[in-house]
Amino acid sequence: MLFAFSFVILSLSVQIGAFVGYQRPIREDERNDLDVVISSSLTLLALIIGFSFSMALSRYDQRKNYEEEEANAVGTEYVRANLLPAADRARVHELLTQYLDQRLLFYTIRDPDQLERVDTETAKLQNEMWSIVQNVAMAQPTPPISLTLSGMNDVLNTEGYTQAAWWNRIPIGAWGLMVALAVFCCLLIGYRARRRGVHLLTVLPVIVSVAFFLIADIDSPRLGLIRVPPQNLIRLSQSLRKQ
Repeated sequence: MLFAFSFVILSLSVQIGAFVGYQRPIREDERNDLDVVISSSLTLLALIIGFSFSMALSRYDQRKNYEEEEANAVGTEYVRANLLPAADRARVHELLTQYLDQRLLFYTIRDPDQLERVDTETAKLQNEMWSIVQNVAMAQPTPPISLTLSGMNDVLNTEGYTQAAWWNRIPIGAWGLMVALAVFCCLLIGYRARRRGVHLLTVLPVIVSVAFFLIADIDSPRLGLIRVPPQNLIRLSQSLRKQ
């Protein structure tokens, strides 16, 4: 969708520029100056697209890192829960397994209604797990129990970090600047063309549209084709179910 929309807008911009150039031909003394402007504009467009791609890629890497940290936190707390009394230990293990299932759903589902239910269930499980460990820590304030409480705090924190990373997207202002500059460059390219209808005039719209699509896809953690696979959480879930 984004690729098609960008390609249509930029292709129209090229054709509009070509039409203006056809109506008002470029004088020879203006051609060199126009070439400098076009070269500078394309360089600036390439820089902004490169910076935006770097921003999207860094956010993608951040989401992958937090997925790994979240899996490590849940796995560590599952082991530390063995320090709890027998009844509380079994309950925390059960809740952590359910919690892990909800975290897997967070990474895989796309439906907003289902995601809202997952968030509600996740918060419920977090409150219950924290309540159990907190009560034990208050009743038995020993170093091993404190270690379990700290591990549960890491589980809750990593979920928050993950959610923040999924909300962290390229600003709308950056997208607006890229689109405006791309349209301006396409207008100049069309205006610079010596005749209308040249097939080479579609090269820039295609290249920029592909770049926009790739940036948007990487920057969309839930809707894009390039997504963060919860491979660490899946491996942890399989490991816990074998125990």
